[in-house]
Amino acid sequence: MRRLLSTCLIFLAGPGWAVCADDKVTVIGDWGQATFTVEIADDAQERAQGLMFVDRMATLEGMLFVYDEPQAVSFWMKNTLIPLDMLFVSPAGEVLSLHENAIPGDLTPIPGGDGVQMVLEINGGLVDRLGIGVGDVLQHPSFGADAIAPCLIESES
Repeated sequence: MRRLLSTCLIFLAGPGWAVCADDKVTVIGDWGQATFTVEIADDAQERAQGLMFVDRMATLEGMLFVYDEPQAVSFWMKNTLIPLDMLFVSPAGEVLSLHENAIPGDLTPIPGGDGVQMVLEINGGLVDRLGIGVGDVLQHPSFGADAIAPCLIESES
């Protein structure tokens, strides 16, 4: 019954809407879509820690950095042990810029540009492998109802 309800909600909501979960981010583009299981970094301490000291991630895992307001952001790879791709995302869920294969341990700043509210870090090389590009869209409950690809949040009944 729960699966039927979810399917009906997606159908009734129309294209671009989906039932989402806090630990999942879907990236949607002309190439198709991919859903990543993510940890959320939504406070200063979690964002500062990021993926430092993580020595491996499953292919479709990552971390979603969530900021309270759109802003200019810059990342570095201090104490990061694996190469990462970074997607810098607007408040509506649009990918504004990308950085591919950030070098583990590199202290060079990686600017994401202005107006960034979320950053998705995934395994290095996946942006190229999947065909993710600027203008693609992320779907996650943090984006809210005015997102380009809003979510329906399934209740725990």
